[in-house]
Amino acid sequence: MTIEVLRRPGAPAALRRVWGLMYRHLALYRRSWPRLIELMYWPFLQMVVWGFVTAYLAGVQNNVASVAAGVLLGGVLLWEVALRSQMGFSLSFLEEIWSRNLGHLFVSPIRPHEMVAALAGMSVIRVMVGVVPAMGLAWVLYAFGIWKMGPVVIAFFGALLLMGWAVALGVTSLILRFGAGAEALAWSVLFGITPFAAVFYPVAVLPAWLQPVALSLPAAHVFEGMRAALLEGRIDWAHLAWAFALDAAWMAAMSWVFMTQLQAARVKGALLNIGE
Repeated sequence: MTIEVLRRPGAPAALRRVWGLMYRHLALYRRSWPRLIELMYWPFLQMVVWGFVTAYLAGVQNNVASVAAGVLLGGVLLWEVALRSQMGFSLSFLEEIWSRNLGHLFVSPIRPHEMVAALAGMSVIRVMVGVVPAMGLAWVLYAFGIWKMGPVVIAFFGALLLMGWAVALGVTSLILRFGAGAEALAWSVLFGITPFAAVFYPVAVLPAWLQPVALSLPAAHVFEGMRAALLEGRIDWAHLAWAFALDAAWMAAMSWVFMTQLQAARVKGALLNIGE
């Protein structure tokens, strides 16, 4: 459905409300080039730093090092999808708080699931703006194309997007509960998960007692699947199925937590003064 259709008076009311919320954020980027640069800055920086590391590894004269270099670049690019997804969702929510707009939204006809849909839509846009140029940079500088894995890369993107949204729902729930004291989690929470997500190494590298923790993360299954695709040229359907099953469980749990905290904030009148 095109943007022009959503703008028409006869468009479904829910979709028009979701588009209105998204347009409010898109207008900020249209008029602020520093915001656009910020979206691309960290993925570009990560790709440059890790790209030089992989270039060094590839320069070691053995085939194993060259393959490992490709796996590292693939891990960096895919992990940026989860990071940008979570941050894009959380920061769009925080912008509503910073502009004192959250209370206004919930005295309008907008429903909670419509706001969540709009935040998820904005996170997809932020992911595309941040990650797609980094993918191009990886190809231009290091001749690495993540599409080498084939169509399964779309499933990997989808699984990591869903995980990012689930984590973002948890972060926004904490912000609703604790206010400004929890805002720093919007930038830090997924970085804390990185050691257990098997981004740069297999789950088997972790201590035995930590492996079940890692396998409870959708991302760990995505990256195990990525390594199977890059190193063995096959699709690991089991890991892919586990990734989406865990995403569904995470989304259900975090949606319940979010709705519970939102209702509590409404009862307490916190939506009008949250962040103070």
